[in-house]
Amino acid sequence: MVDTILPGIRALQVRTQRLTANVLERPSDAAAATVVFVHGNVSSSLFWQPLMLDLPSHVRALAIDLRGFGDSDVLPVDATRGVRDFSDDVASVIDSLGLGAVHVVGWSMGGGVAMQLLLDRPELVASLTLVATVSPYGFGGTALDGSLLVPDAAGSGGGGVNPDFVARLAAGDRSDEAGSPRAVFRSSYVAPGFVSDLEDVWVESMLTTATGVDNYPGDSKASENWPGFAPGGRGVLNTMAPTVFDTTGIVEVDPKPPVLWIHGVHDAIVGDASYFDLNQLGKAGIIPGWPGDDVAPAQPMIAQTRAVLTRYAEAGGRFTELELDECGHSPHLEHPGAFRDALVAHLG
Repeated sequence: MVDTILPGIRALQVRTQRLTANVLERPSDAAAATVVFVHGNVSSSLFWQPLMLDLPSHVRALAIDLRGFGDSDVLPVDATRGVRDFSDDVASVIDSLGLGAVHVVGWSMGGGVAMQLLLDRPELVASLTLVATVSPYGFGGTALDGSLLVPDAAGSGGGGVNPDFVARLAAGDRSDEAGSPRAVFRSSYVAPGFVSDLEDVWVESMLTTATGVDNYPGDSKASENWPGFAPGGRGVLNTMAPTVFDTTGIVEVDPKPPVLWIHGVHDAIVGDASYFDLNQLGKAGIIPGWPGDDVAPAQPMIAQTRAVLTRYAEAGGRFTELELDECGHSPHLEHPGAFRDALVAHLG
């Protein structure tokens, strides 16, 4: 059995009015700053441990398992609320621990959770760090300006996942066969050539994902638009459907905390030509019947995020972008030194 908790990290069970959440902590004897880390989809707080251990001693580092991930409660996810089930859970942990305003770091889907937290509970966010974040317009089905390509956002949400991958998660597949969580980590979470001695920990983290229509991936419904399905109202992937997810309101937040955006050039999941975008797969001929760029172009995720953060700055905020070469979807794993230095400077 893999020991998933690294030396220097301790696990806490935090009971709130919403759930019992698992929280990893790198304690600090004299904390001058508290950082709260929020993981992404098909992962858990375990992914943050090396970075937590590498932060200066005056930083208290906490990483929260979202519902249905890690060792937190497995509760249904109401996707009609966007990611608010997750962001409200994070807020409840911060409140229960009496932390006040914290520095929030969100990875991938966790970036969307962090932006939603800023919208709904701005008093809790001292600064915001977005790591390979989902676009402020959600995942799939939108043009550069965030407008829907079709009214029901066909091709986004819970119907777009390979069912074999879901089955392998549910079965606890630890192999390196094609389609396994380990293979997906190697091909999609990191850039080609990345090797980690902690890969078994990352795979165990992925395998904590609760599967089903109320969790990952969620449900879907039939659509007259290509590729034949639209988002449902339950489960993880539907929380990021552009019919329910929109965090562009951060532009209007007042006061505006500083924002750091870190992402990799070779991100296979969040990019302007993501192979997790059904429209990109159609364009590549992997999914038949694609109606063409005029109808179903790939979502320009990076360009969308940059445009919204530029508006944030023009409205009086401040954001810093760090784009890392030879880096995929996990900058905190792939370039830990550059990531730590940028985050510490941001906290300061």
